[in-house]
Amino acid sequence: MVEQYLRAFVHRRPGRWGKLLPWVECSHNSSWNVSSGSTPFEITFGRKPFTFPKYITGSSKLDAVDSSLVERDTTIQAIPKKLLKAQERMKRYDGKKRIEVTFNCGEWALVKF
Repeated sequence: MVEQYLRAFVHRRPGRWGKLLPWVECSHNSSWNVSSGSTPFEITFGRKPFTFPKYITGSSKLDAVDSSLVERDTTIQAIPKKLLKAQERMKRYDGKKRIEVTFNCGEWALVKF
């Protein structure tokens, strides 16, 4: 899953993956999982994950802090959108390789694991 997040973000600029890794990890750990019915954070720590308050642009006196927090908010908002886009692309690609096969009762089939 983390690989999908990073691939969705860094395919044009691979050198950025180290900078994005903490935000990707945070997004993954706080994303609700259908199979478990909770987030990885809740499973690990037994409580809801924290959320980052939205940063108000220009509220820091330091330009470096301001630009870093604006970039953080932009990245956190973009992660779910980019992941969904990557999943849709993978589903289309995978769908091209699948073949619908129907078996009749009593027929033998070779199952590859």
